[in-house]
Amino acid sequence: MTADQRHQRPEAGRIRVYELVPVRRLGLDEVARRSGLHPDLVRRLVTLGLVDATRDRAGRLSFDLSAPRRLARVQRLRAGLPLNYASIGLVLDLLDRISLLEAALRRTGARSDDSPWT
Repeated sequence: MTADQRHQRPEAGRIRVYELVPVRRLGLDEVARRSGLHPDLVRRLVTLGLVDATRDRAGRLSFDLSAPRRLARVQRLRAGLPLNYASIGLVLDLLDRISLLEAALRRTGARSDDSPWT
């Protein structure tokens, strides 16, 4: 590498991400197998935004280790309630928000059965 190459800036608009600690990710086939779903349905749920995935340089989907658990939750909601996938997305967002609020309550030591402020 020449001195000029070392001082060049990366291409405009491109952000380089360097992993300090490699994070284990799951491929589409592994997520489909663990969740018991067809890979096409997993792709559709990614497209709908019900489960997060990233694409590698080759365009293959890569999932966080929690993806099978999230997909199982989607399937339980779909089977247990008469909801379409768009509604399930809203329910998942609300359940995530409730979990964050409950965690915040636990950190502050407040109890949910305390009398309300109103």
